[in-house]
Amino acid sequence: MILQQIQLSDFRNYTNAQVDFDSGVSAIIGANGQGKTNLTEALAFLSTMKSFRGVPTEAMIRTGTHTAFIRARVLHDDGREIVIEARLTNQGRNQVLVNGTKLPKARDLLGMVRTTVFSPDDLDLVKGGPHLRRDFLDDSLVAYANKYDALRLEVDRIVRQRNAVLKQSGGRINNAVSSMLDLWDEKFSDLGTQLGNARNELITKLTPFITHAYEELAQRDSNISIDYSPEWLQIGLAKCLTNSRDEDLRRFVTTVGPHRDDVEILINNLPARTHASQGEQRTMALALRLALHRFIGQSVGEIPILILDDVLSELDPDRAKALLNHFPVGQVLITTASELPIEAHIAKRVQIKAGTIISPKLGNE
Repeated sequence: MILQQIQLSDFRNYTNAQVDFDSGVSAIIGANGQGKTNLTEALAFLSTMKSFRGVPTEAMIRTGTHTAFIRARVLHDDGREIVIEARLTNQGRNQVLVNGTKLPKARDLLGMVRTTVFSPDDLDLVKGGPHLRRDFLDDSLVAYANKYDALRLEVDRIVRQRNAVLKQSGGRINNAVSSMLDLWDEKFSDLGTQLGNARNELITKLTPFITHAYEELAQRDSNISIDYSPEWLQIGLAKCLTNSRDEDLRRFVTTVGPHRDDVEILINNLPARTHASQGEQRTMALALRLALHRFIGQSVGEIPILILDDVLSELDPDRAKALLNHFPVGQVLITTASELPIEAHIAKRVQIKAGTIISPKLGNE
């Protein structure tokens, strides 16, 4: 999959911009605050229909305007060329067109553009809270198969509805409350278990890729393991919901299920979150993204576009060089505030200043 061209209008700090890309590695260069990440954020939005910065739609629309446009031309590995146009608005629903045809739902775009994004915030994947690792797993499932997006959204909806019943109960059980909880417990037990099993299967498949990526970057053999073994998945979610009902009523929230899970990342049998150095944590975070990138490429038969947002500044020289020497096959967009070393094999440089594209150049110019 190759991004051939992207156009922006009133997106972030861009009034109007157009960039043509080639296969291989493109360096997006500019000082801090000029719009490098904004450009890659626009592309990634077309892949996931959300910002990898975790911000709402209105934050991506240029100040003083109400609508932003993203237009991208993408060439698939099978020779298909598609043009995607997204209209972002803070006054209604976003709209998406593919080859001039409006999609019934914006989320129907999932899978038409595949990207893998690594940013400095990904360090929190290893040392941050459990919700970040849950989101990584579930985002990975959606990248693997679009059907998991609907499953994740439905599980979230069921948890919200069950929590609403718990809050409305005031902590007191009666026949009406019991019946409503029984209804939501049945649905939650079914779909929650499906999500837990899917997460477990994904980790089993992904772990060898993570180990390989980590050892490439660390340049040494390492004992890497990823542990996802929630108690409710072993005992059964239905039984755990029954056992936790009194506690749930007391606290007004659902205390057990996939929405409360964590994933433990171990390096040499020690938790990376608490025992790894910052350099090891950064390496593991990058290895998670690279592993997912390779796994998705192998699974769906098409390599995603790899976006590395200001990555080299977060790595020591040895790990940075190892990354540059182990770029995966496919198109790579890397943002940087300075020139990249020769090991990056840059095919094209795109200079950005204050939301303006300054004469893109070929890598050897």
